Amino acid sequence: MQIVTKRLEGKKALVTGGARSIGAEIVKRLASEGASVAFTYVRSQNTADDLVAEIEAEGGRALAIRADSADVEAVKGAVDQTVEAFGGIDILVNNAGISMMKPYAEFTSEEFDRMVAVNFKAVFAGIQAAGPRMKEGGRIINIGSIAAVSNPFPGNSLYTATKAAVAGLTRALARDLAPQGVTINNIQPGMIDTDMNPGDGPLAALIQDSVPLGRYGTASEVASLVAYIASPESSYITGASLNVDGGTDI
Repeated sequence: MQIVTKRLEGKKALVTGGARSIGAEIVKRLASEGASVAFTYVRSQNTADDLVAEIEAEGGRALAIRADSADVEAVKGAVDQTVEAFGGIDILVNNAGISMMKPYAEFTSEEFDRMVAVNFKAVFAGIQAAGPRMKEGGRIINIGSIAAVSNPFPGNSLYTATKAAVAGLTRALARDLAPQGVTINNIQPGMIDTDMNPGDGPLAALIQDSVPLGRYGTASEVASLVAYIASPESSYITGASLNVDGGTDI
C-alpha cells in the first residue's frame, strides 16, 4: 500500500513534459503530497486538461502550460507562468526528453540539434530561469537516464551523450547552487514501463533479461524517488545521480 504524506504542502512546482507517462506520475505524486504543480506539454492538450481535472478533483492545484522544450524562450516562459500563477517556485523537475535510436552515421544535423535542445539545452535554460528565484530549501531535479552509465544496445549514442551531459551538469551546478541552500540532483531511470517503452513490447523479454530484478520498473517508482528528493528529508543530498533501474548498472 502506498502511503502518501503532505511533505510538500505549500510548495510550488514545475514539471516539464508532465502530461504523459513518467511526467504525469510525477505531477500526480507531487500534487498528492500538497504541492501546487504546473507542467508543460507540447501536443497532448486533451491529456493535459484531463490531468489538471484529475488533480483538482482530488483537491489539488494544477496548471497546464503549452511549451516546446526545444524552444529556450518557451521553457523560460513556463517558469515565468508558474511564478505568476503560484507566487513563486520551489521545485523544478526537468523531465521533458526525446529519444531516437539509429546508427551514429545516419543522424542528421537537424536531429542532432533537436535532441540536444530538448534533452540538454532545455534543462540548462530551466535552471537558469528558476534557480535565481528559489529560496533556501529549493529543489532542482533532473530526469536523466541509466543510459548515461550503462548502454547495452547500439544506436543510442546521441541520447546517451545528452544524458551524460545532464549528469555532469548536475554535479557541477551543485556547487553553484549550494550557497542559496538549493539542491540539485539527477534521477536516472532504467527500463520503465511506459507507452514508448511498453513492458509487453517486442523487445520486452530481451530487456528484462538484462535487468537483475527481472522486470520493468513503473513510472510511479520513479515518481516516488522524485517526491523524496523534492522533500525536506533529502536536504543533505545534492549533486547526485540516483538510479531507478532494477540493478541494471551493477
